[in-house]
Amino acid sequence: MKEHTNSPLSTPNSQLSTFNSQLIKVHSYESMGTFDGPGLRLVVFLQGCPFRCLYCANPDTIDPVGESKETRPAEILEMAVSQKPFFGKKGGVTFSGGEPTVQAEALIPLFRDLKTQGIHICLDSNGGVWNKHVEELLGLTDLVLLDVKQFNPERHQQLTGRSNTQTLRTAAWLEEHQRPFWLRYVLVPGYSDAEADIRQLGQALGNYRSIQRVEILPYHRLGVHKYEAMGLDYQLKDVKENTPEQLERARLLFSEYFPTVVVN
Repeated sequence: MKEHTNSPLSTPNSQLSTFNSQLIKVHSYESMGTFDGPGLRLVVFLQGCPFRCLYCANPDTIDPVGESKETRPAEILEMAVSQKPFFGKKGGVTFSGGEPTVQAEALIPLFRDLKTQGIHICLDSNGGVWNKHVEELLGLTDLVLLDVKQFNPERHQQLTGRSNTQTLRTAAWLEEHQRPFWLRYVLVPGYSDAEADIRQLGQALGNYRSIQRVEILPYHRLGVHKYEAMGLDYQLKDVKENTPEQLERARLLFSEYFPTVVVN
């Protein structure tokens, strides 16, 4: 099938959902990203997140308004279409954040038009938001990058300030509706690296056929300077980054339950 390469502005307005749609609060963009889904991707970082992860690398995206730019969906669509020749067969657009599902209603028309243009869509989400708009958005998404912060509910609360109940319900919904997703897990020493917690996660989700792969994300401190600039206290300042031995141990543990496990 021949790929669509036309600009969205050359498509009749009646065929586009993004015209006259709600504005989307965009924090920033990354072109040719390689860590947020398959292939080369345009990554759109959105504003607003209900979680308060202690290790959040983008604390400036948490506030619902922040320093975001209210953007017409058609602008994002045009950007994606202009970069489509670089995506190849595997690439596309990834919506990250913050937490994209906070703006699910505004994203739905854009997702519809991206699909019309034949562009692959990834949604990087903590799975903690649920409503009818989120459900529709997930149905339009080609691949969900589901961030499970911790399986143990008490330690998840300590790490994120929120319950993990809805995250696990979202995983179950994706499995039930056969929506492919990658399970992403940040390995934070002393917070999410306990063998018992990883085994409980594997026992609960290891039989999910919709999980295409597990990505272990090493803990890093790259966002610490943002906390300093914002006058915030970074609470994990004494936590050291993972050693290669810690990462390999986690990979072997996850591999007991999931067929494809990578350290990203």
